Amino acid sequence: MVHLVLVCFVVVPLFVGLQDAFRLVAQDEHAIEEVKQGKRDIAYASWWGFDPEDATKALQCAIDSGAKKVIVSNMGKPWVVSKTINLRSDQEVVFEEGVIVEAKRGAFLGKGECLFLAALQKNITLIGYGATLRMRKQDYTKPPYERAEWRHVLSIRSCENVRVYGLRLASSGGDGIYLGVAKRGVPNRNVHIKDVACVENHRQGISVISAEDVLMENVVMEDTSGTPPMAGIDFEPNEQTERLHNIVMRNCVSRNNVGDGFAFCLHNLNANSHPISIRLEGCRSIGNRRGVSISVGNSREGAVGGIIEFVNCSFEGSEGAGIFISQKPAFGCRVRFVGCKIVNTALKQTAQAPIVLSSSAGNVEPIGGVEFIDCTVTDEVERLPIAYLDFAGGLELEDVTGTLTLVRGTQKSTYNLTQQLLNKWFPTQAFKRFPKFELEGVKFEPLFSGVRFPKETSCRARLRGRAEFILWANKGDEVSFTIMLLPVGKVSVSQAKVSVLTPSNKKLTLADAVHGRENAYSFTADEGGIYRIVCDAGRATATLSSSTHGVCIVASDGVFHFLGTEGEFHFVVPEGTQEFGIKVWGDNEGERVKVALRDEAGRIVDERDNIATPHQFIVRRDKFESDAVYCIIFRRPSIGVLEDFYVQLQGIPPILSCHREALLKPSVRR
Repeated sequence: MVHLVLVCFVVVPLFVGLQDAFRLVAQDEHAIEEVKQGKRDIAYASWWGFDPEDATKALQCAIDSGAKKVIVSNMGKPWVVSKTINLRSDQEVVFEEGVIVEAKRGAFLGKGECLFLAALQKNITLIGYGATLRMRKQDYTKPPYERAEWRHVLSIRSCENVRVYGLRLASSGGDGIYLGVAKRGVPNRNVHIKDVACVENHRQGISVISAEDVLMENVVMEDTSGTPPMAGIDFEPNEQTERLHNIVMRNCVSRNNVGDGFAFCLHNLNANSHPISIRLEGCRSIGNRRGVSISVGNSREGAVGGIIEFVNCSFEGSEGAGIFISQKPAFGCRVRFVGCKIVNTALKQTAQAPIVLSSSAGNVEPIGGVEFIDCTVTDEVERLPIAYLDFAGGLELEDVTGTLTLVRGTQKSTYNLTQQLLNKWFPTQAFKRFPKFELEGVKFEPLFSGVRFPKETSCRARLRGRAEFILWANKGDEVSFTIMLLPVGKVSVSQAKVSVLTPSNKKLTLADAVHGRENAYSFTADEGGIYRIVCDAGRATATLSSSTHGVCIVASDGVFHFLGTEGEFHFVVPEGTQEFGIKVWGDNEGERVKVALRDEAGRIVDERDNIATPHQFIVRRDKFESDAVYCIIFRRPSIGVLEDFYVQLQGIPPILSCHREALLKPSVRR
């Protein structure tokens, strides 16, 4: 019994002492002074005290001390910080195993406040095997916090010689790691990130805005969710002057992110930007939205040069495509996959494929410049290994080469990607080409002369973006019309510029159109002929809801962009036109339209339901000695929704009208 009593007296004081240490540690003034005098190169952050309620001051003072190495000790409780910790040049910060640095609850109210920040610094090393830096992601989604996407765990901006090893960066209100810019034109240089995990962050595991000479090894990026893009890693410059040069990822894993595993959004770079060079070796994407997504500017001026390479990578179990490449022209940066595996992706999205190439509305250059060298696709679904979603309307695939082996069960098929094979797989590649009908220099006149229109004639077309209407007026006519401006979804609508171009090219500037009301306009025709009404609706839609004269809609760029429009629209096929085409497509796989064509005798000559990707109607006329009036009819599809869709008249004037009597025909070129 005596021995038992003695043991109790020893243990209890020791336990109480530990509890006191957890509460507060006093400053070690002597050690701090020696650091100031340069007698010590190594400093412990706890020398500046430790307060488990708020250790911000101690941690920042230790980093500001000038010590070559700062050690953050495991105090048994988290180092709670209430504002951004600023990192300094020429310093190594070591977080002992088990250390947690944690954002204080109720702090970091600023939209851009980060847990750790290094801006315009150099020679920084952060080491933390078994240590965690974490914020409070869920708190930032509700008051008193203003929603934002920039509360990063570690923000590195325009820095040089940075090392980050072994840390777990979690639960940010933005990214786990952000490689951004503090000074325009100054990228991050010489960055090494190794054995790091970015977990449960709000926007991205890692964002790379501007950087060169970067190596990432054994990095895990997982469970990102909150605000788009929600990728494992996103390469997304903000300015054309920013760089993505000599970046290597080796044996990295992107897993279970709501967004894509590896995302490359390169639209803000262009042909004048520094060429990119990014290489992924032995990396894996597992269970993300898509394995890898790449999007590039689709023009000679807008496409950045360089190369993106994937070597011995695998893309597994993604909800959508394993590889998704959008808007990438055949020129500009090359994209190359070498020895890669695409395994059981898009199993429930059977209209897609393991590999998807896509154009977007407004693209004008062929899609391509992609190479697959000895790659393997494992797929349970009976479909081609590649899908081409052409939302630009008839853009070709060009310079898509290499070898793909498709594995389905015990069957293996190897495909040598040639232009002939792509044409066979995607018949839209073989769309018939028609010369563009150039409006410049063409004079138009009424197809039916002397027609009187009832007051309040309307046009049902809801046109998105730039809306153009034309009408015929005699000299002295009083022309009145109204325009309705409507939003698209929840997008805010600004006022829209409205103007009229007279037959002699004189511009009449009218009052801006305002959202949510009938905007009434009028003018007196001081000459006879064609008047063109232009409304720049921006992100909204414009409808010419009433007019005193018969009105046509015109697509000066050749393509009509409709939103949710139903009804019959007439058009003129000029004499001498033996054959013409009409191309129709939706904005994406879910936005579709049902279309029928009616000839001059009122017969349906062709129809098609559920048009999403481009479909070309071709009409051949047996008799073409005179003008003819055809009609195209838009209806709701049986699958999907009637929202954005596009129409291109090929080989004939790009003019439509709700009223047959309002049609205009080309007469002579000026």
